[in-house]
Amino acid sequence: MRCARPGIPLWPALGLLVFLLLGFGLGHTVPAGADPGADSRSGEPPLLLVGGHVLAPSGDRWLDGRAVLVDKGHIVRIAPEAEIGSGGEGFSEGVRRLELDGGYLIPGLIDLHSHLLLHPYNETPWTDQVLRESLELRTIRGVVSARKTLAAGFTTVRDLGTEGAGFADVALRDAVRMGLIPGPRILAATRALVAGASYGPHGFDPRWPIPKGAQEADGVAGVRRAVREQVAAGADWIKVYADYRRSAGAPSTPTFSQEELDAAVDEATAAGLPVSAHASTSEGIRRAVAAGVRTIEHGTGATPEVLRSMAEHGVVLCPTLAAYDAIARYSGWQPGEPEPERLVEARRMFRNALEAGVAIANGSDVGVFSHGDNARELELMVEYGMTPVQALAAATRIAAGVLSRDDLGVVQEGATADLVVLESDPLADISAVREVLWVIQEGRMVELE
Repeated sequence: MRCARPGIPLWPALGLLVFLLLGFGLGHTVPAGADPGADSRSGEPPLLLVGGHVLAPSGDRWLDGRAVLVDKGHIVRIAPEAEIGSGGEGFSEGVRRLELDGGYLIPGLIDLHSHLLLHPYNETPWTDQVLRESLELRTIRGVVSARKTLAAGFTTVRDLGTEGAGFADVALRDAVRMGLIPGPRILAATRALVAGASYGPHGFDPRWPIPKGAQEADGVAGVRRAVREQVAAGADWIKVYADYRRSAGAPSTPTFSQEELDAAVDEATAAGLPVSAHASTSEGIRRAVAAGVRTIEHGTGATPEVLRSMAEHGVVLCPTLAAYDAIARYSGWQPGEPEPERLVEARRMFRNALEAGVAIANGSDVGVFSHGDNARELELMVEYGMTPVQALAAATRIAAGVLSRDDLGVVQEGATADLVVLESDPLADISAVREVLWVIQEGRMVELE
């Protein structure tokens, strides 16, 4: 994962992608000519959803015989249709009506580990994406990936590093907010932080400086400065690499010292931002938890003792099972064959995390595999030991809690109207999350085709 050189302007890329989107009409969610900075929801008539099964706020059962009234981007009433139609709050003659025909209404799904600026490694190796693909091309790919993500029912993503594409995630986030492009709500982590000489691409003549997939920072002062630079560039989260391999083929080892991680979290906290840590070694995880990070990404090498510490400190795990599965397949492994050690380790860690009571949220590392296939993470969570109820919660209520957004991840009055209608019951079979009939984003119907 490498980063573009500072100072490369994003505006040419944005201009081109906006031109393409306007030309091909890819599902804008605001009327043509609307002020991109204005709240376009205020002119939308209320939307009444009827005839479906509504997920209870507890997330473990369905409420039948309920209609859901949406207005100005929020859920304003959940009640029998007759009660709403008799003059309930928010009801008007201009209400639009959507028959769900027995569909299953759930909150918009959340993926806490996304890379919109990457595409599958079996298409183009990561190193080639970082070093050979232009920023403009990668940004345009990001637009397409954002649309696929939204159409799959994922209305919010945390994008954990642009992997050499500078601050393009901030541009994508803002373009979605303005209604210029369709896509999920994006929480941007910009370039991510790595210790010097501990991130790829690897394998080049050491005489030459090679662009990196993240921002290098060393020492307490260097780490603080890097955090400040990312905050100033528009980061919503700070991501640090608590461990990584230091050369091609080497095992991962801790990279940042405890003092450096403490400084990163302290500086981010001073700016009001939470911190996520890539960590796959037991010591890297231990240091990150001690520093006060909000989430651990991957976590494959976590010992039972470290997992208990995570549970005690309320640190959430994003296991990225789908990325490990994808990489194993790219290497030639097929289901039914003996699992490679990385998958065995991930399965064991996941089971241990469940037993230790660690909160687990949905984070897939999508970008390693195809955007729009985010549901693969939830399927693997169930395969590895969760119930469908737990897996759906990981992508709704628990993920929303990580983002400190109690208005997301739940179908209840007052919540933001990010909603998905499925053809069948995901509490019985989690693969039902792939059967998307409709997506509603802040009260607006999303064009899926």
